[in-house]
Amino acid sequence: MRSLIVLCLGAAVLGAGTGAAWPQRATTQKQVPLATTPANKADANAWTVGLAGGLLEGTFIRYAADIAKVLDDGDNLRVIPLVTYGAVGNVNDLLYLKGVDAAITQADVLDHFKKELNVPRIDERVHYISPLFHSEVHVCARPEFKTLKDLEGKKVNFNTRGSAANLTGQIVFRRLNINVEPLFLNNSVAVERMRKGEISAVVHVVGKPNELFVNMKAEPPCRLLPVPYDQVFADFYLPTVLKREDYPALIPASEEVPTIAVPTVLAVFNWAKNSERYPKVAKFIEAFFTKFEQLHNPPYQPKWKEINLAAKVPGWTRYPVAEAALAKLAGPDQTAQARSQFETFLNSRGGRREAPLTPQEREALFNEFLKWQRR
Repeated sequence: MRSLIVLCLGAAVLGAGTGAAWPQRATTQKQVPLATTPANKADANAWTVGLAGGLLEGTFIRYAADIAKVLDDGDNLRVIPLVTYGAVGNVNDLLYLKGVDAAITQADVLDHFKKELNVPRIDERVHYISPLFHSEVHVCARPEFKTLKDLEGKKVNFNTRGSAANLTGQIVFRRLNINVEPLFLNNSVAVERMRKGEISAVVHVVGKPNELFVNMKAEPPCRLLPVPYDQVFADFYLPTVLKREDYPALIPASEEVPTIAVPTVLAVFNWAKNSERYPKVAKFIEAFFTKFEQLHNPPYQPKWKEINLAAKVPGWTRYPVAEAALAKLAGPDQTAQARSQFETFLNSRGGRREAPLTPQEREALFNEFLKWQRR
């Protein structure tokens, strides 16, 4: 009864520009350009945060750019989005590349570093700030192929090494026991080779709709194949669909293509409090939570509206600064709002309850509802 009520209620983003100075007439002392003075250089770098995005044709870089725009505060905070290899490469950059403080990656990447790459203490070294949007698995195959099983033994491209498709795409085929000949080309190059019949399919793991497929007009070289959800995907993945409004040239009217999605994650290196980078990352995180609502409006990516900042990421640890920022965001005002919604819902049920709830039962039910909201 309580679970039903709770469910019902739940429904009801470095460099300063320099230029050669024009020759000065009758000067007795050489002028040093302002942007090259040590003090100015220090100021320019004082509050910069490097954010690993992804490939230009992917989705991550667009969200990194959105974050940079919204969080920009001149000398007080500047987020620099970096074009990188993608989900796996971004965590590698977070670990080893100088100047990278945060990264956009996927929920299944940390498990890959832990179990496949055997990176020691990875879950202690990399934390998360917030879950982000969902990235859908796109398998686009030449028209003669109807199912994933039809690709057995064929050449399938998994984008460049380090990309989301490289990791998640291969996980899909491996868990479904479908053996293919993997290729690792940039997917925009692979599509052209697929047109010539040299490749059977491309795998792209990005947030829908993605330009690689949206820009396919007239006679597209491939069709989107269904990726059936199975319990083998229950650890990190979710069932979802691709619709005609996502890809008008690839999906017939009134049809949907079932597939799976993987949550993306805003990750951060676990900087110690006494480190040089810690204050910069802390300021970045606090600004992200404070200004998050601005990302819900145009011209930013529409999937920002779907993000639940409080949601947890399985197998990951939230960075303490993010935990504190989230708690501040969900302060007394939000709890009071939840209480009001809860009471309104209970009162609206009126005579439909078999018996009035006791004060203790009412409070226990409200606490269950708060836990549900946090999940």
